[in-house]
Amino acid sequence: MGCAGAAGRGGLADGGGMIQELVGQMGGLAWTVVAFIVALSIIVGVHEYGHYIVGRWSGIRAEVFSLGFGPRLFARRDRRGTVWQVAAIPLGGYVRFLGDADAASMTRDGHMDPALARQTLGGAPLWARFATVAAGPVFNFILAALVFAGVIAWQGIATDRVVVGEIAPTPPGIVNELRPGDEVLAVGGQPVNGWATLFRLTETLPAAPQQQWTVRRQGDELTVTAPDVAPPRISGVGPRSAASAVDLRAGDVILAVEGRPINRFTDLRPAVEAAQGRPVTLRVWREGEGEADFVLVPREQDLPSAGGGFEKRWLIGVTGGEGYIRPSTRTPGPFEALSMGAQQTWDVIWGSLTGMVAMVTGQIGRCNLSGAISIAEVAGDAASSGAGNFFWLVAVLSAGIGFLNLLPIPVLDGGHLAFYTWEAVAGRPPSARAMDILTRIGMALVLMLMFFGLSNDILCR
Repeated sequence: MGCAGAAGRGGLADGGGMIQELVGQMGGLAWTVVAFIVALSIIVGVHEYGHYIVGRWSGIRAEVFSLGFGPRLFARRDRRGTVWQVAAIPLGGYVRFLGDADAASMTRDGHMDPALARQTLGGAPLWARFATVAAGPVFNFILAALVFAGVIAWQGIATDRVVVGEIAPTPPGIVNELRPGDEVLAVGGQPVNGWATLFRLTETLPAAPQQQWTVRRQGDELTVTAPDVAPPRISGVGPRSAASAVDLRAGDVILAVEGRPINRFTDLRPAVEAAQGRPVTLRVWREGEGEADFVLVPREQDLPSAGGGFEKRWLIGVTGGEGYIRPSTRTPGPFEALSMGAQQTWDVIWGSLTGMVAMVTGQIGRCNLSGAISIAEVAGDAASSGAGNFFWLVAVLSAGIGFLNLLPIPVLDGGHLAFYTWEAVAGRPPSARAMDILTRIGMALVLMLMFFGLSNDILCR
């Protein structure tokens, strides 16, 4: 385990190491690109399939279903006459319906045979057009809820009783006499009635490397020595964070900050905040590698506050939680998992909405908006950390993309739906000139948003 922030060595002797590092970086880049393409292809494929299938059910004929843009790599025509293709540029996709003449899919051909015109998007009834356009984002939300539910069901949820599932390794000198299957009854003499109450003991128990735990083991009640309920053990590392930049990993244990020992994960926050963006040295223990120092530069971020709104905080990008014990889990039923998946999807949508409003009103900074580079890096990190994390990210991105597509901006699905709403209220569609002007404005806004996100990817590091 290397020491972050250490001075480099020069000379020919390091040539092999430099080559290995370069190869590693190239391999990491390739993995990031592949993970990004796979995630984007899943999300876009489901989004476009929503347009396609609801359009087909509504009597609208699809001429082309394309995954990707540019030159065609593979194609086949089905019995309905739709060409299904994979194109060379895997950065999106589209469905081209019969009669589409431009990106807005709003053209009507007055000279077309009425029966054929009914099969075009522009010639279909208002309800069919509305349903077909809305289906893309709706399918993204459905995908997100299903994937969230699948990951939750696969990983399981903690049992109601506080039963120890697995035991993680501890640094030398830390005693852990807990065993898998132990039911925790009390810690430090304070009763434990559930996992939530266990972690709330940090509010009343003094921080110490070890505590006295009362457990029920094979029918017997006994007291054992075990680590604190919330030790400074990392359970997760955020992508594109200060911690990921120096290769901190889940399972690492933080022993000291700036030379001062810490006993509880919550002790980390005030130490990082006190640095105010200056480099912070962490003494870290890693299983199989021992101790080493890591030098991190905290990054300022805008986070939701408990009382509403946002607050600025200095973060290094690590999370804690289960400490050295992993809860015993159960598999939720399908309805319970789907309910939790739907709730998680709504949380992403609501978080996206409040974050966008806060950014527009100036409550949070511009660096909270990320572009394709950041998303690709996050996808690569998630894929590297396991299938569960990768598919969870796919669900988050799917819900977020569904939300963005519903924004009332021309060229996005939400813009089309706004046009259709106008038509339903006014009894006629907007004029061709108005739609052309609004579509150009919408395209400019989307391009500006993309450029803004990409510039943040480069500047906000």
